[in-house]
This record gives sequence, C-alpha cells and structure tokens, in this order.
Amino acid sequence: MPVKFDKKFLFLVVLFAGSFIPLYARDILIIVEDTDLGLPLEGALIRSWDGQEYTCDAEGKAVIPAPEDRQAVIQIAYPGYENGRLVVPVTGNQFTLGLRMSGILENQELVIEVQKPGTSETRTGRSVAISDRELTQTAEIGIIEDVMTSIKLLPGVGYSGMFNALPSIRGGEPGDLMAAFDGFYISNPYHWGGGASIFDPRMVKSAQLSHGVFSARYGHTISGLLEISSRRPSTTETEAELGISSSATNLNLSFPLWGKGGVMVMGKTTYWDPFIALAKPFVPEVRYVKTAPYIRSAALSVDYRFTPNLELTANSFIGIDGVGAFYENSAKDAHKLESNSDMDFDWDNSLGFFIAGVTVNPLPAIAVKGTIGTGFNRADLGAYIRNYVKVWYSDAFKAKWGHFLEYQENKEYYEISDETQRIADSATVFNVQGRVDLDWDFGKGFLFAFGFQELYTQMKDNAKVHAFLEQKAPPSLGLPPELYLHYPFDYTIDVMNQTMTTSAYTAAEYASPNKRFGAELGLRLDHLYFVGKDFTIQTYPAFNPRLNLDFNILKDVSFIDSLSATVGTGLFSSMNDTINYIENRYGIKDFDLKQNRSWTSVVGTKIDFTGGFSFNIEGYFKYIFDRAYMYGNLQPGATDVAVYKFDGEGIISGFDFMLQKLESRYWDGWISYTFTYARYRNPQGDPSSSINSNWYYPSFHRFHNLNLILNVKPIRQLNITTRLGIVSGRPKALVGSIESYPVLLYDPAAPTNPENGVIIEKWKRSSVYSDNERTTWSIPLDIKVSWYFFNPQGKVQGELYVAVENLMSLVYKAQANTSFNSYTGQEETGSDAAAYEMPLPMPSIGFKWSY
Repeated sequence: MPVKFDKKFLFLVVLFAGSFIPLYARDILIIVEDTDLGLPLEGALIRSWDGQEYTCDAEGKAVIPAPEDRQAVIQIAYPGYENGRLVVPVTGNQFTLGLRMSGILENQELVIEVQKPGTSETRTGRSVAISDRELTQTAEIGIIEDVMTSIKLLPGVGYSGMFNALPSIRGGEPGDLMAAFDGFYISNPYHWGGGASIFDPRMVKSAQLSHGVFSARYGHTISGLLEISSRRPSTTETEAELGISSSATNLNLSFPLWGKGGVMVMGKTTYWDPFIALAKPFVPEVRYVKTAPYIRSAALSVDYRFTPNLELTANSFIGIDGVGAFYENSAKDAHKLESNSDMDFDWDNSLGFFIAGVTVNPLPAIAVKGTIGTGFNRADLGAYIRNYVKVWYSDAFKAKWGHFLEYQENKEYYEISDETQRIADSATVFNVQGRVDLDWDFGKGFLFAFGFQELYTQMKDNAKVHAFLEQKAPPSLGLPPELYLHYPFDYTIDVMNQTMTTSAYTAAEYASPNKRFGAELGLRLDHLYFVGKDFTIQTYPAFNPRLNLDFNILKDVSFIDSLSATVGTGLFSSMNDTINYIENRYGIKDFDLKQNRSWTSVVGTKIDFTGGFSFNIEGYFKYIFDRAYMYGNLQPGATDVAVYKFDGEGIISGFDFMLQKLESRYWDGWISYTFTYARYRNPQGDPSSSINSNWYYPSFHRFHNLNLILNVKPIRQLNITTRLGIVSGRPKALVGSIESYPVLLYDPAAPTNPENGVIIEKWKRSSVYSDNERTTWSIPLDIKVSWYFFNPQGKVQGELYVAVENLMSLVYKAQANTSFNSYTGQEETGSDAAAYEMPLPMPSIGFKWSY
C-alpha cells in the first residue's frame, strides 16, 4: 500500500529543510598544495553547498562560495593524497589546505558541509587544536614519538620534562587531565606509569586541548580535556606506511571496503636495547638496567558508511610496556663506612580498549551519535631493596649523644645486617561506558544538544609492603624527645572498589546571521555512586552550568582579517585517583565523599592578520573547592594508614598567548607563552608536614613557560624544525646544614628503649617548604632535519630525518638541591634532577615510507 502525504505535510517538510540553507554566502579563495613540498595541486573537483562544481587551476586555486552565517568544513581528497579537512571560519577570504601524499584516490571531490558540533578546532576561550601536519613535525621526533610531545608545546601547558607525559594544564593537578578518544574517556592513557602516552602520531588525525570553558558535552575534569580524533582508513585505495627509527618501528596498513569504508591496522614496537648498551659507559644510572624499557602496541580502526545518513565506526587498542633494573653497590671507607646493597625492580603494564559508534541523521538537521566501549589497565610491580651497613660513630656524635651509647656493648660502630624492604603490587582497572548525543540544528543560527552518559569503573588492587620507616619518637612512648625511631612497617592493600558515574547534559548555541555575536549555554549533571567490598557511599550530584559569549568586533579592516573576543564562565567536576583506595575502615559516610569542583572564568581575544599570522591571548581565573586529598598515618603500630579529606581548595590565575604563522612555503610555526599563579591548600592537612594547612605552591608549579616552534623550508624537499623552551623552576625545599642525630632501632611488637636497644648514628638536614625556593630554569632544545622524496608519477613518498633532543644538556642542566649519604653525612656532587630529563642529548634517526 503506497504511503500518502498531504500537501500541508509536504509544504512543512520543504519549509523545514529550507530553513537550514545559509541565508548569506561569500566568495572565498581556496589554495590546495602539497604539505611537504609546497607544490600546488591542480585538478581537484570542488562541490559547494549550492550544488555547483569547481576545479582548482594550475596554481591549485579555486574561488568557491561559503556560508557567511556559520562555519564550514572543507573536505578534500586529491589523487595520491590523504583526505584533508579545514575549518572555514566566517571571517577571512583566503585559505590554504595542505595535503600529504598517500595513495591514489580516484574521482574524489572537495565537499563543503556545515561543521558538526564537537569536531576538532581552535576556539578562543575554549580550546586549541593541533593538526596532523603539526603533529608530524613536532611529535614524530626522538626516541619516543608521542602526541603529548606536541601538546606540551601549546599555551596553558606546564613544562614536565622529556619522560613525563603528565603536564599541568593551567595550574591543575597533572593527573586531572582527561583524555577522550573519539568520545571514549580514557583516564590513564599512559605507558611506563606516565612516562609516555599511548597516542602514537600515526593513529591520530588531530588533537584538541580544551582548557577553557568548554562544552557541557564533556566532563570528568576540572583542568583540561584532551580530545583525540582517530585516523580513518581510505574508502577507495589500499595504503601502507612504514616508519623505522633508531628506537621503534611502526607499520600502518589500510584497506578499502567496497568504496563505503575501510579497515586500518597499526602496530608499533620499540627496541631500546642498543641505546641502553651505548649509554651505559657514559650514564651511571643506565648501567643497572636489566630489561630495557619497551612498548608493544597494536590498533584497529574500522569505518563504514552504509548510507549517506548512517555510519558505523569501531576502534580498538592493545598495548604492553615494561622495564626492569638490578642495582648492586658496595662501599668501604676505613673506620667510617662499610656497605653492601642491592635492588631489584620489575614493572609490567598492559592496557587496551574497544569502542563502537554509530552516527545517524534521521533528518538533515538532526545528528544522533551512540557510542559504547570497554577498557582495561593492569599494572604489576615487584621490587626489593636489601642493605647491609657497618658505620663507625663519629667523634662529634659521641661528644653530643654519647649518653645514648651508655648501655651498648659496642660503642665504636654499629651494624644493620640484611635489612630488606619489599613491595608486590598488582592493580587492575576495568571500565564500561556508553553515551548518546543528539544535535538538532533549528536553523537561523540556533542549535540544541542533549546527551546521556554512563561510566562504570572497577578498580582492584592487591599489595603487600614491608618497609622501614623513620620518624621522631612520639610522646606517647615515653622516650627522650630528641630520639628518632627506625622501625619496620607492614601494610597490605586489598580493595575492589566500583564507581558508577551518571551524566546528562543539555546545551544551546546561537550565532547571529552575520556572525557578529554568538552564545553557548549548557548545563551538565554528574552523579557518582561508590561501592566498596563491604560498604557503599552516596554522593550529591554536581550541577555544572557553563556560558560562553562570542563577539566578532572587526572584519576585513586594513591588515586585520578579523578581531574577535570571548568571555566565558562555568563549573566543572571530576574525581581524582585519591578515592581509589578508600576502605570501610576509614569511616567515610554517605555524602562525605565529594567530587572535585572548579569554577573557571576566561576572557580572550583573537586577531587574524593578513599574511597568515594569528594571535590569541586569554586570561583566566579558577577557584578549586571540595578537592580530595590524603595523607599517611604511619605511627608505629598504626592500622589506619591513610586519612581522607574532601575540603581541599585552590586559587589559580594567569594568562597565555600564542602567536602563530600559518603554513607557508618557506617558514611557519608558533610562539606560546604561559604565566601561571597556582596556590593550593589542605585545610585539614598532614600535621607532620611543614605545609600543614597553609597555602602552598604545588610541586609541579612553574610561573613561566615559553615555547618556540619554527619550521624552515629553504627548498621544497627540506624541512628544519626547532623546538626551544625557556621554563622557570618548580618549588624545592629550603634545606639546612647536614648534622648527625641519634636513631633507635625500634620494634613495635616488643617495645624498645635505649637501655635494651641499639642506637645508630644517622645524618639529616632540615627540609621545610618555602614559597621562595625554586629549582633553576630549564632550557630544552630539540632539532629535527627532514628530507622528503616522492615520485610525482607514482604512489610512493618518503621522509628521512635526523633529530637531537635535549641538546642544551651539553652546556647546561637545571639544578635542584644536592643529595647526601644519610649514614656518613657526605654531600654528593651535582644535584637532584630538576625535571624528568636524561643528562645528555638524545640523538635519533628515522625513515618513513608510504604507499
């Protein structure tokens, strides 16, 4: 039976669909060129929103219409090159799109479509994006090719060192950075416990760091959100990419699926053994590596479009990493010290995830996306330290503390024989999550969004620790107050905690027809329910309203293409890893547990100049409250080894800017600067700490972060990339003079005193927090020289590069406090590390081939 439509219904459908056609259009010049060589790409077909077709001329240029009342996204595919996308803003009349050579793509077209909310882009006051080309230049370098290497160069990101992928985002705690891979939350996307991220540049299309007042679509962070867009397979051609460097090999293979999708397989393996072998004669710390650090990973990406309105995607990842070390040392100094010690350390880690998503367009103005996925992370740590020491009492000690030696049989020296500390820890995290998002374009600049998300996490940890601690004798033991205790301390962790986080959001966006004004209003609700082995904890929901206002002040005036300003404010919530180890014995009741909260406000402006320059500056203020923190209760005989509180606060303010020279023939790059003022406070802090409940600068805080990234292309085949950082120091303790003190070998099971115990001499120096003490400045410098080659008539292109990281270490190293031997008081030469760096330059070479 045929379906009938009356004329009124048909008229409404036509009118409804017509309301989404842009009311205004302008002509823009599109220039398409080879990213690496700067050559114009002649012959691309372009289809505009009005159905007209255009062709790039011999200079790679085409003039096409574009909507004037909203942003548009240009999608382009040129024979022999990867697909590309470029966000076309409502201001500016000329745009350049660079493509990288890949495989032959026949009969592909350039399509302009309205941008989908939530796609990767730089937006003042909200986020800053980095493209695949920028990732290639700044992340595909060195012994670890990592997207986080590029992210750490962006404004608002604090310097963390070479082997630390956990930077502070605008003064926030490093662990609060949340990652979302195609919308799937990954709270711990790291190898080596945070030394490197799992995001290899070859599996990433683009990355976006949201550190302002970003959309209510996302949550689970009070500092920053890293949105990763996965690389998609070709729909028409088989492609291959092989990367071989001095420390790793990568292989990508892509296969089309009947012109409607594709499958991409990626693999990576590292081999640091040669580097470790070469470094051992020069770096003492490397001599004790028994298992070279390694990473093995594989990823799968599937994309299939059944119809123009129905698309299915799936991504999976599996990775393992580890490292092992064995240390032996002996020392002998006549009538001062004899010692033998050894240490064994093994770390093994595995993680993975699987995501499936479907996008449906039931109507031209409605997009519905559903995503479901699961992930896991398992880490195993085993280590021991065994010490034997024989130490002679110094004359100064006997003169000052000799009365403690009165009852000892031997008054000349003491021995600690085979004192062993051990740890065995196995932790597993498993999660399942799903989300549904709906975007509805009502036309005339109005868009509404709704969504629902559920995140279930299960955390298991089994650990046994046998350690020896030292602290001043508590008054309750009735011992002399100047005496310190050295005692064994055993504790176990046996937890299986589960959290269920339910989230819902709604958002409304508006852009005026001439794009002079825009607004985004959203409300997000996050609720956490905590389930332990034998207890549950209920919490209050967190309501997070957010508002952004955008103003386009100038357009096409003299040398200014556009001048815009943004103001925004909003609330955010998250839970940090502190709560993972909550047990029933700690007495946390319903509604005691709170989500971390922050109130963030941002004001910013962006100027796009003629000639391809762009300048963006933002100032911000954040007030953090209800922050979870924990401190230890390590008194002799204690059973409750942790104290949990949920009233921490912080005050953060600062500004950052980015001056960028957009991609051009001979040079491009950017300068980013970040100033951060961050103070934290734990109102019920550890009474044994010198900070206690006072305000303090956190250990990761740095006032100044300056980055310069410069790409120079003297000829088309040659690219020279320089990364220079100038970074102020982080807090360090204020230390005093080194002095000896008496320590009693104490047994909590059979209380000991100076009359029946052994007194040993050890050395200490006072170490207290100070607002005024800082490590020296860090100056990281990296250089990469790339040579590109290709066959214009074929499908093959390649790159050969030579790079050196940490080049400044030849002449300068950041300095912190010196260390000393706690048994003899002898101060060591040099200083503790001021950052996670190797004390020497890190050279690397690499070769990349693609078909």
